[in-house]
Amino acid sequence: MKIIRFVDHAGNIRLGTPTDNTFTTATALDGNLFTGLTPTKELLSVAKLLAPIEPPNILCIGLNYKRHAEESGMAVPDRPLLFIKPTTTLSNPGDAIIHPRTTEELDYECELAVVIGKTAKNVSEDDALDYVLGYTCANDVSARDWQLRYDKQWARGKSFDTFCPLGPVLVTAEEIPDPNDLQIQTRVNGETLQNSNTFDMIFDVREIISSLSKNFTLLPGTVILTGTPEGVGMGRTPRRWLVPGDVCEIEIEGIGVLTNSVEAA
Repeated sequence: MKIIRFVDHAGNIRLGTPTDNTFTTATALDGNLFTGLTPTKELLSVAKLLAPIEPPNILCIGLNYKRHAEESGMAVPDRPLLFIKPTTTLSNPGDAIIHPRTTEELDYECELAVVIGKTAKNVSEDDALDYVLGYTCANDVSARDWQLRYDKQWARGKSFDTFCPLGPVLVTAEEIPDPNDLQIQTRVNGETLQNSNTFDMIFDVREIISSLSKNFTLLPGTVILTGTPEGVGMGRTPRRWLVPGDVCEIEIEGIGVLTNSVEAA
């Protein structure tokens, strides 16, 4: 099932299944995202499309594609490399990525986002996908100068407001039996800059969930960003930074296209 979260024309936040890829109308869903949803016959107009989940935590895996590690000139990690984005980075489909005045090196990163559906602690790799509610597209927007030169660690450079667009839909897990066989792309102003497949991950989705759950509890709604493939702006010659006016599209096979423009602060 494809699920969208949206504001209807009465100002209510609703869940529904989109009638098409324009996301202008949706069939309403009743119930709870984590305990069960029931389709209705109510057709609603979509006033504003929202990120498909409001996560309690956003956990991110760095350097998780072989070719991205190579272009970054960094060693392949021997275990999943974790950083965390605050929930204030969350941004909706169609909303602007705000270009901070304090960075000159704003970068894009297409990522498969995993949404946890039930509390997970000390989960085995064999059982890990049983804890997945679904998948969506993410853009792990990054200020590279803060990440790599000023702070020389990743927290601030990954954590400015609007630096985690999610959407446009949540695709439930049964529709994606193998999350490590999906085409994944970034386009900026229509030019394809990243074009890979999730099978290039160093640690697959099962390994990531199991590893994280052995350190701390994964709450329902937790979003896990699983890393980005090669082709990021800092890895290109010449380097390709996002600037105000750019339109960034993240596309993942079986999920859809997440589109956000870039605006000056």
